[in-house]
Amino acid sequence: MEYTRLGESGLRVSRIALGCMSFGDTSTGFNEWALDDDAAEPIFRQAVELGITFWDTANVYSYGTSEEIVGRAIKAYTRREDVVLATKVRFKMHDGPGGSGLSRKAIMEQIDASLTRLGTDYVDLYQIHRFDPETPVEETMEALHDVVKAGKARYIGASSMWAWQFAKMQYTADLNGWTRFVSMQNQYSLMQREEEREMFPLLADQGVGSIPWAPLAKGRLTRPWDDQHTQRADTDPLQSRYSGEQDRPITEAVQRVAEERGVPMAQVALAWVLRNPVVSAPIVGATKPHHLPDAVAALELELNEDEAMTLEEPYTTRMPVGY
Repeated sequence: MEYTRLGESGLRVSRIALGCMSFGDTSTGFNEWALDDDAAEPIFRQAVELGITFWDTANVYSYGTSEEIVGRAIKAYTRREDVVLATKVRFKMHDGPGGSGLSRKAIMEQIDASLTRLGTDYVDLYQIHRFDPETPVEETMEALHDVVKAGKARYIGASSMWAWQFAKMQYTADLNGWTRFVSMQNQYSLMQREEEREMFPLLADQGVGSIPWAPLAKGRLTRPWDDQHTQRADTDPLQSRYSGEQDRPITEAVQRVAEERGVPMAQVALAWVLRNPVVSAPIVGATKPHHLPDAVAALELELNEDEAMTLEEPYTTRMPVGY
């Protein structure tokens, strides 16, 4: 395993992050492919054995049950001090005024609820799970600063939004001497590269690390184009973002490079994401035994310029999604 600082902060993370949206109680209705404690056990054990110390979840994943499973896994398979634990706040947890959004009330209520479910006194990284247009950025940034000063979070981060929104929030923190974001969890893969236009240059300028979600395009880049039917592909509405015919040449390019290298497609697609100097740690949502080993192997796969060009050439401009 390789380790790096998250952006220009002092926080040291593994270069592969374990995405925990795949863990939870399916009875909540959040997703149909979530793994319960028993099914998730080998994934967590594998993460520990491979040195994956950066674990990312969110309060909304399976409506709190992902955090509960992650909390129990930390106690069962590792030590709290050996994990960089991240969670998020923004989406709806209940109908009350503190159940969603980024108001002071919501942030203060939801951080305490997350800590209870995770069974810990603090998280290492507390992230806003999208921008909240209904709350003044000053209110949000001061509340996040207070969460840090209260010792409930060590660092703060953001997730998918327009570059001007992120710049405004970061500027507001600087203007008032509040805690700055050290990370941006944004969508980035060979099938969604719009972050290269404005967000990545902004992150580089601000010393903020990227921890991309869906670096394998929800699995679309891990198998041939005509072999796309899986339980998750058939039930996950987010997969429709990567099903347009314009993406076929991208998948075929990944397949071609992978066959020439004699490695799985997932390794090629992830190695390409890791080439970006702003990327600190792609988030891999593992559900199968080979997912994490393939991700770790991608760290050792150095693509040459010709291979990178082959992978990038089929891309066409598209609207960013997921904000």
